[in-house]
Amino acid sequence: MSGIVGIYHRDGAPIDRTLFGSLVNFLSFRGPDFREFWINGSVGLGHAMLRTTHESLDECQPASLDERFWITAAARLDARAELLQELKRCGDELQPGASDSELILHAYAAWGSACVDHLRGDFSFGIWDARSKQLFCARDHFGIKPFYYAAIGPLLVFSNTLDCIRKHPAVSTRLNDLAISDFLLFDMIRKPGATSFADIQRLPPAHVLVCNEDAISLRRYWVLPASAPIHHARTAECVEQFHELLDRVVADRLRTNSVGILMSGGLDSPTLAASARRILNGDATDTRVQAYTEVFESLIPHEEHHFAGLVAQALRIPIEFQGRDEMGLWKYLNHHDHQWPEPSHVPCSDGGLAQMRQVAVRSRVALTGFGGDPALSCLLSVHFLQLLKKKQFWRALVDMIRYLAADGRFSRLYVRTRWERWFASKSQGPYYPAWLNPDLEKRLCLRERWKMLSRDTAPNEAVRPVAYEAMTDPMWPVLFEGYDCGVTGVPVEVRHPFFDLRLVDFLLGLAALPWCSDKELLREAGRGVLPDAVRLRRKSPLLSDPLIAILQRPESAWVDSFEADGKLGRYVERRSVPKVFGEKDPWSAWIHLRPLSLNFWLRSQTATG
Repeated sequence: MSGIVGIYHRDGAPIDRTLFGSLVNFLSFRGPDFREFWINGSVGLGHAMLRTTHESLDECQPASLDERFWITAAARLDARAELLQELKRCGDELQPGASDSELILHAYAAWGSACVDHLRGDFSFGIWDARSKQLFCARDHFGIKPFYYAAIGPLLVFSNTLDCIRKHPAVSTRLNDLAISDFLLFDMIRKPGATSFADIQRLPPAHVLVCNEDAISLRRYWVLPASAPIHHARTAECVEQFHELLDRVVADRLRTNSVGILMSGGLDSPTLAASARRILNGDATDTRVQAYTEVFESLIPHEEHHFAGLVAQALRIPIEFQGRDEMGLWKYLNHHDHQWPEPSHVPCSDGGLAQMRQVAVRSRVALTGFGGDPALSCLLSVHFLQLLKKKQFWRALVDMIRYLAADGRFSRLYVRTRWERWFASKSQGPYYPAWLNPDLEKRLCLRERWKMLSRDTAPNEAVRPVAYEAMTDPMWPVLFEGYDCGVTGVPVEVRHPFFDLRLVDFLLGLAALPWCSDKELLREAGRGVLPDAVRLRRKSPLLSDPLIAILQRPESAWVDSFEADGKLGRYVERRSVPKVFGEKDPWSAWIHLRPLSLNFWLRSQTATG
């Protein structure tokens, strides 16, 4: 979560020390522990340190190796012991307590640009090679750590904080019209590498950037592979392998004295909490693991308070509840000390700001359960059709019996949900809005773009194609960036164990039955650990939509008469935006409130100049 920044003048012009120092100081909210920068002629690297692992307690960046290689990195590596062994085989023996940035630097010295093939974890970094006069930058596989850059003439400036790059006087405030249009159509930018600003790019996940005095090039170094099918002779073997792997994954993210768990009353995050409890091995109530749960008490029917409380009681960990009943439309705008770097469509939420501030009181690290749903997703209809096509009738019968015989299965058949999925009206979903500026729409061919990006993705050869598709959804890097300190302004590093490469490979290799349907693997893994009321609980989405509930309140009537910012007309025909006060269709409400989200963001940009 540390802040990084770098500048390279490809024409050999010297770095302005005062300007560069101001960029490093701007990052102090990300790294309150230590700030430093290194400049050598036309190149400079800066760092603002947030210490979140035991190995980082004595770490200083920018760091060098033999005065040839210099690094600034926001990184947390997995499988460190394996990497140390690989480096040892190359004749480079490091101590187990070496920092993650030191390991990356030695990996680059050993393998050059191929170092990313040996790294696992969450990272974004820049390395300067003084001998070859080359800048090498990389972003992790799933895009958990952000990385932005601007290339303007001979100038290259990079950072993991978008607003830091905007502080450079050579970077203009011009907006990226296609990116803004994507936000209005999809809630996120769909053009790879784009940001909301014309001069600033984001390095896509699993990409490296190489820059020398002649050129700047990007290369993708990894694509999620289709996992090999996993079979176990005994069902207990699968649970044992999962427990062992999960504990290893969580342990790699627990190299700290305390951790917060963003916990629901479901299965994913409680499973992680149980693993953290095992690893820390406390006997009494362990305050090193603290759960945080957002709850509704009166706005809508909600069960998370009860079930999350049961988990905390069973694991003997403290839990803090944060009530969300007082939420209203864009109430987060009252946070005058915070601005979103890019447009964000969270009309009745603060985007996790309050929860991050709650975690920061005790911890610098938080774990989420993101990734459990997609990694275990499956379609039983596809599973049984495949068996029938292969004429594996006996296997199909055995799978059906095992499916129905699972604990609590008859309370979790989800008959109504399956019926709605099969026979739901095709109109119940996202649709193209009628309020886009016609000139913009025509110039950027937005209707065709919406149709193209709304199509089903190409088929894949994974064990469970729907799970592979879900894990590669482009919304994940957007979600990860939303929890990054560069967006929240809160020095808490959020880690996502279910996106560990080892765990992803294992989960995507499992067959739909018996392990993935209804998350049977997590239910078996939680036997004797999580309370049965939670372990056997039906998967329960919100019983009603909080946004719809808020739109029924009289105080929400103002949304239909908002005053448009002067720049909104470039993107939206204000008079064509329909009324949403009292709207009862969730999709209509969500879509027609996007212009207002953009309006607030444009106004904030005007205010800050």
